[in-house]
Amino acid sequence: MSLFSNKVVVITGGSDGIGRALVDAFLKMGAKVATCGRNYDKLYQIQATHAGKPLLILATDISKENECKNFIDTVLQNFGQIDILINNAGISMRALFSEVSLDALRKVMDVNFWGSVYCTKFALPSITEAKGSIISISSIAGVRGLPGRSGYSASKFALNGWMEAIRTELLDTGVHVMWVSPGFTASNIRNAALNEDGLPQGESTMEEGEMMTAEECAQHIIEALEKRKRTLVLTATGKRTVFMNKFFPAFADKLVRNFFYKNGELVK
Repeated sequence: MSLFSNKVVVITGGSDGIGRALVDAFLKMGAKVATCGRNYDKLYQIQATHAGKPLLILATDISKENECKNFIDTVLQNFGQIDILINNAGISMRALFSEVSLDALRKVMDVNFWGSVYCTKFALPSITEAKGSIISISSIAGVRGLPGRSGYSASKFALNGWMEAIRTELLDTGVHVMWVSPGFTASNIRNAALNEDGLPQGESTMEEGEMMTAEECAQHIIEALEKRKRTLVLTATGKRTVFMNKFFPAFADKLVRNFFYKNGELVK
């Protein structure tokens, strides 16, 4: 029997990428899964794929406090408890700070930081009672600021600091707190990234063939969750970036600049 059999797992942003892969994986392991996203059609497709499984879907904009509360309340009404919360929903951006609108920066912070805060706040009593887990999907951009992604980096730095604070607060409760920093992963987050006007960018120029798949990433997260790890950094590039930024920060500046700029132009 799986460690997650009959556990209630809540995953935000489960309609695409890593979130969708996590939904599929936990259902296969016998968990009861609740997920949300803004696109009801995609959520309905997931439900149709897993017909007969204990899956709850709810269209939710996690940047809005009242919608997060409604989502968590609905989970508790249907499943009675929450054992694991995975704050996965996120949005990125692709624009120089000198060109990006303040509205775009606010949108990124509202989803990536406040969405995680809202859902965790409302789920915390149940998670504490279950001595469960709170997981947040952060990014290498939360360890090392990335050009053209200043708002995204800011949101992930904030997420990491907040997670570290609540982990310390919850040390004596038995609650497990972990954040994950995936490297480049093949998912929709880049295509849905906001441009300088706060609108979806569309096509990304990044090569997905060289990236970790969402399914691989999900498996690493589940294994780290089983071991109740503190943090998880994925991909060789991600681990190298963290190492270089810690011990050779000035050199890391140059490496990151060279990676994200081609022929003097920012790679989007």
